[in-house]
Amino acid sequence: MPSFYRLVAHDRIDSTSEEAKRLAASGAVEGTLVWAREQTAGRGRRGRVWSSPPGNLYVSLVLRPACAPGAAAQLGFAAAVGLGAALESLLPAGAGMLQFKWPNDLLVERRKIAGILLDASTGADGRLDWLILGIGVNIESFPDQTSYGATSLRDVGAGAVTVEQVLEVLGVHLLRTLDQWRREGFAPIRRQWLSHALGLGERIDVRLEQDTLSGRFVELSDSGALTLELPQGERRIIAAGDVFYPAL
Repeated sequence: MPSFYRLVAHDRIDSTSEEAKRLAASGAVEGTLVWAREQTAGRGRRGRVWSSPPGNLYVSLVLRPACAPGAAAQLGFAAAVGLGAALESLLPAGAGMLQFKWPNDLLVERRKIAGILLDASTGADGRLDWLILGIGVNIESFPDQTSYGATSLRDVGAGAVTVEQVLEVLGVHLLRTLDQWRREGFAPIRRQWLSHALGLGERIDVRLEQDTLSGRFVELSDSGALTLELPQGERRIIAAGDVFYPAL
């Protein structure tokens, strides 16, 4: 594991993200990485339950980026690019194409293999005080009930890979993409994410708080928002929502 990280390991915990938030609020340094072999209260986006049995990877990283809150979403895409590179190095030949599903999932053969969750806190100066990158990877198992199917490294033929190996490889690639974001900004991260984007140019459905929009996924904005072209030709910029693909 690169020296940037300070590993905090647990056999069993409620949630690595909740623990990382507790540590960040009490002054934990950037690079604090909470790892648990099992979570009893894992969660995904919008408070959804994240099944967290032993055998999969559950980690949360404390970051303290010197950026405005509006740029925080960029780090989720940087994490996706780093995680994607890590998984591609572990996937066997012929496992299928790895793709990114907006805003925070990674899929193989259009089935979810990993997810990312962001939590953040803003300081008195209006800038980010800390940001937590929560990452889960299906290694040995995956949940049966998902909206568009799931898979695991074992299921796609990488069954000999251990949790420790995935953690090590992730640490290397994640550090690389976070450094790239700091040095070069969001543009190269955005290009890499788009090169693996699921449904780019296709019709998608976006479920908002009180509405569902259908249109063509045409772009990712400089802030990480999704650009949707509606049937009438109007374009909508969507910062938050759940995306569904009729083709899945």
